Amino acid sequence: MDFSVDTEQQRYIDEARAFGEQIAPDYQQREIDKIIDPALRKEMGSRGLIAPELPKELGGQGERALTSGMIIEEISRGDINVSYVQVVGSLVGQVVARNAQKSLAEKWVPKITSGEDIVAIGLSEPTGGSDAGNPDMTARRDKDGWVLNGTKSMSFAIHAGATVIFARTEEGRRGRGISAFLVELDRDGITRTAANDMGTLSVGRGFVDFDNVWIPEENLLGKEGEAFTQVMQGFDFSRALIGLQVIGAAQVTLDETWEYTSQRQAFDQPISKFQGVSFPLAEADTHLTAARVLCHKTLWLKDAGQPHTKEAAMCKWWAPKLSYDVINQCLLSHGQFGYLKDRPIEQRLRDVLGLQIGDGTAQIMKLIISRQNLGREFAP
Repeated sequence: MDFSVDTEQQRYIDEARAFGEQIAPDYQQREIDKIIDPALRKEMGSRGLIAPELPKELGGQGERALTSGMIIEEISRGDINVSYVQVVGSLVGQVVARNAQKSLAEKWVPKITSGEDIVAIGLSEPTGGSDAGNPDMTARRDKDGWVLNGTKSMSFAIHAGATVIFARTEEGRRGRGISAFLVELDRDGITRTAANDMGTLSVGRGFVDFDNVWIPEENLLGKEGEAFTQVMQGFDFSRALIGLQVIGAAQVTLDETWEYTSQRQAFDQPISKFQGVSFPLAEADTHLTAARVLCHKTLWLKDAGQPHTKEAAMCKWWAPKLSYDVINQCLLSHGQFGYLKDRPIEQRLRDVLGLQIGDGTAQIMKLIISRQNLGREFAP
């Protein structure tokens, strides 16, 4: 594995770092406003920072998955919530590009990569998220289309122009008889409700109710009844991206804390001179570096066309927990000033926490790892 960064990757890293520094001052204001400005989204798109791994003919840059991960970490340093635009754009863009009819892909994927619109993903339901292979939402055939009924919970529920949803189209075992559809969110019968979350408020997570919502046949993604197998593979990609997303927020907090402890005076010297202050930060630096390497390796495996399900699950359970713990330690290292709401540390702590839940809990990730090592016969 080559750990060097090539010229093109460095260009993207520099572009993303500059964008992250640009958006950082308004990180807390976006939480108050509870929205990511569409103009900011479009600027991301114009800079090539949304789903650059997608094909050029659909508005992407034809870049490597690893490059996308590097971009996400840099943006997340400025605002972890804005980096959701890239994470969801890559996940959903990949799903639509690979599984939609050509006309549908050509309509929606360029909207994603340009930042013109957001396409959310609706896998979780109020009744549960981990049991994704057994949705309550249904889709039944109706003449030349489908009628959808049920409720989904999702990021960007309030702000997205469309969503990819998973619904049961026939009775069967878990993971069978499930189909995926792209649904425009301005259709009759759709109601959106914002979630009163403790973090990631600018992302606009919420609940979307579908009451006899009709969509045309062409909005079916992939083969009827096989969506769970087809589309779930995309989550190996997004789980590695999420790992770098949370690492970005943790790393910038750690960088700030090294600086703060070197300036803060107590007992006639900088508090960084005390082992009890600096050693936990040194451990955090070590762990973040190791987690970053794991995420990079996972994306490298994807680019090489090699299996990476186990590694992606490792990224997803470890990096969010680690990043939360690192930010928490940094908050404590700042003392009373870390506890203030006019500083970004406490918001990062809340924002990172949600990613221990979304896109797969630690328990589900450890189940995947166990099954990859033992096989289903011997795993939980």
